[in-house]
Amino acid sequence: MPSTSSLQLTVDAQYCSPYAMSVYVGLLEKQLPFTLSTLDLDAGANHAPAYALRSLTARVPALQHGDFVLSESSAITEYLDALFPAPALYPQSAQARARARQIQAWLRSDLLPLRPERDTLVVFYRLIARPLSDAAQRAAHKLLRVAEQVLPPDSDYLFGEWSIVDVDLALMLNRLRLNGDELPQRLADYAALQWQRPSVQAWLDLPRPVLP
Repeated sequence: MPSTSSLQLTVDAQYCSPYAMSVYVGLLEKQLPFTLSTLDLDAGANHAPAYALRSLTARVPALQHGDFVLSESSAITEYLDALFPAPALYPQSAQARARARQIQAWLRSDLLPLRPERDTLVVFYRLIARPLSDAAQRAAHKLLRVAEQVLPPDSDYLFGEWSIVDVDLALMLNRLRLNGDELPQRLADYAALQWQRPSVQAWLDLPRPVLP
């Protein structure tokens, strides 16, 4: 097995990045030892030349493994699965794994009107009282439509057993659920269940700074 002694994960100082959370959960699920460091994104620490050069994209999360540094969360979790196969973060069949990658890529690139109106501060810090705009409502409807379509009936997980994609989808749904926005009970129950997983609870329990 490859050495795990030098795994270092860099995340945002507020522990609010859904992508940092995904990698953190993945490392815990694989029971890999790692050190955790933070960057103050509000202060632009991720654009410091040393970090920007190492991470390539100047974003968090970034995982350092020996001399190799990788950013972009889905690239990191796929790297972890390739290097440390068990327990798996992704489903094993070619089609299910491709679907998992599709869902991850979609969650990271679409639903743009919804993100600022139900940002991840809703999940980790405070609620937002204002209703969704028309554009955000359309994005929310798309999210719910796709989630209903990909979650099998009478299943707690997208692919029959837990995968990292369940965390990613649950976080997006929890932008609505935890703010009190309406969503189907089946999806609310699904998102709430993923939130109880010990690896997710460990991320939620990290000591967040007080917002100004």
